[in-house]
Amino acid sequence: MFIGIPSELESALIDLPLPAWKLDGSFLAKSTMERYRTELAAVPRFEETAATLRHALTGEGGGYAVLRLGRLAESMGAGDRFLRLAAGFAAEVAVPFSPFPNWPMWKDIGVKVDKDPGKSSGIGYNAFHIDLVNATLPPDYTTLLCIRPDPLGGGPSILSDAHAAVARLSEDTRVLLAEAAYHYGTFFDLHGVGEEHKPFPILDSSEPGAGFVRFTAKMLERSELSPAHADAATELAEELVRGQVSFMLERGDYLIVNQHRVLHGREALHSGQEIVPVADRRLLLQLFLRTPGGAGTAV
Repeated sequence: MFIGIPSELESALIDLPLPAWKLDGSFLAKSTMERYRTELAAVPRFEETAATLRHALTGEGGGYAVLRLGRLAESMGAGDRFLRLAAGFAAEVAVPFSPFPNWPMWKDIGVKVDKDPGKSSGIGYNAFHIDLVNATLPPDYTTLLCIRPDPLGGGPSILSDAHAAVARLSEDTRVLLAEAAYHYGTFFDLHGVGEEHKPFPILDSSEPGAGFVRFTAKMLERSELSPAHADAATELAEELVRGQVSFMLERGDYLIVNQHRVLHGREALHSGQEIVPVADRRLLLQLFLRTPGGAGTAV
């Protein structure tokens, strides 16, 4: 769902002096969240917009939302004041945090032409996945704030309803996906996401529609799996593609994805990235969210 910001809300937010945030360990401090909520709740139509956002993420048939903050980005620039507003919206959903202790709360995802093309900062197809798939407690939400789209017009976001894809599989395939036979990636110096989960089941729960669908298509090429388990994961990958939606993120768009329901990825960027100056290339900022009171939170 794309959620526009009412004009009276936009006008009030442009001049809203939210303070710099403070962290409690890896998490946005409770005092900062309370201050942001107090300030934002007094702004006309903010509560209405926040309720629409939460419903899009957790209501029936939902799982993701795009806040259209482009006019705010144009008016304010994409600096600290704009990031505080985006963090304020995020805090209406869950607790913002960074699992990476050596990175700021908002993590840059730029474009590196010499990077593995399938990585988030690469130029190729970034296949369906949940973030931190090999953690016992993946972030409940992953969010991406578009600072600059690809100036050449590539890189649309792709999303797919994970549980709907699983429901279209055979029972035999679902049994294989529920076995702890999958592994991918490394796990080092991460905060707020539990322990390393290796090996892990793709289906976290035997109950239909529950738990994470703990999947990354990259493990099909980069992990040693038995033929039966690889075939089951390939069937799921095909169903995810079959059910995908695709759209371009524009400047200021803020994509929030409920990782319990939806997997995300990105189509390849447009060819010719090597001739685009680094300062003009696509740039997203990533922020993770933990459900209030969930395991690992500081509040």
